Amino acid sequence: MTVAERLIRYCKVWTTSDPESHTHPSSMREFDLAKILVEELKELGIADAHVDEHCYVYGHLDSNVVKDVPTVGFIAHMDTAPDYSGKDVKPRIIENFDGKDIDLGNGVVMKMDSFPYMRDLKGKTLIVTDGTTLLGADDKAGIAAIMDALEYWKDHPEAEHGRIAVAFTPDEEIGEGADLFDLKEFGAAFAYTVDGDSVRGFSDENFNAGSADVKFTGFAIHPGDAKNKLINAAAAAAKFQSLLPEALTPEHTEGKEGFISLRSMSGDVEHAQLSYILRDHDAGKLQKMMDLMAKDAEWINAFYGEGTCEITFAKQYRNMKEILDQHPQVSRIAWEAMNDLGLDPYKEPIRGGTDGATLSYQGLPCPNLGAGGNNFHGRYEYCVVEELETASKLVRRIAQRTVEDSL
Repeated sequence: MTVAERLIRYCKVWTTSDPESHTHPSSMREFDLAKILVEELKELGIADAHVDEHCYVYGHLDSNVVKDVPTVGFIAHMDTAPDYSGKDVKPRIIENFDGKDIDLGNGVVMKMDSFPYMRDLKGKTLIVTDGTTLLGADDKAGIAAIMDALEYWKDHPEAEHGRIAVAFTPDEEIGEGADLFDLKEFGAAFAYTVDGDSVRGFSDENFNAGSADVKFTGFAIHPGDAKNKLINAAAAAAKFQSLLPEALTPEHTEGKEGFISLRSMSGDVEHAQLSYILRDHDAGKLQKMMDLMAKDAEWINAFYGEGTCEITFAKQYRNMKEILDQHPQVSRIAWEAMNDLGLDPYKEPIRGGTDGATLSYQGLPCPNLGAGGNNFHGRYEYCVVEELETASKLVRRIAQRTVEDSL
């Protein structure tokens, strides 16, 4: 089975995670892919392959070298984002892409004016959607690359590698992918998530993440008798949102610039609520955003009356760079492997998070690699087959580099 065939097979399995379920896994359908992967792992000689009760798949390939080599791990997630439908995915292959607009079908056209960087893919082979669902290359491309590497090792026992740990996680897209990850079961000294876009990209830092829930309590009374009495919770919520700098919204930020993003709003005269996520690569700047929002809440209470506004903050995940800087060899091995393959690699901070961020703070240094996908979480998602093939080679080269690094 080619790596592209693997990706297409995995993409057809519905694995959308559910942020409202509050169960682990969040959707039982994630087991459908997990069971397929366990069977494939066993066929590839991974005798201990299994899925646990929380839908985490684990397996190990024994070392074929005599020397003492640390166990290196590779991780990808099985679920797809709830932002867009992942049911009945119908991938198709475009060979020798001409660099022009792509008619996906069902009245949907992927216009190059909207995605100008895709013009550089002229001549490549793409896997795309039919315009009605996302593709699922995030992160089934990562799974396919890891599985393809395992198949290579099975067919080429002469290729040197130490002990390899693999894991496929549920619920990464809803921020819970590492919550019940069994580090002891995984047993790696360090690992890499294969969960990025371009195979040339390497990420050893990500956002620090927080959230803010803002509740507003009003005082309802007949509008005809409202003067100096009525407190409109919905209006107070609108006022709070207007106090936040427009420049700090996601649509006005890029690179390492952080943001405050309004995710949901609801309310009436008596009660209203706003929910936000806050992101920045600098923990100090993230705290300043929280301080700013806290001051805005104080202003609302001063203007409308004490008790009108209540704000609650929570910190979610942290920038893995703080940990990875303490383990420079982990990033170095990957960077050297990318150069070995002639990839002309570049470092790119993740404007989001990965399982690796949480795992790094749990004691498993874990930067991120790319697998060739892009335009994630929507109908315009695609994967470059040539990059997917290279991602498999990168997994293998990292394992070989780990052996060489242990000389």
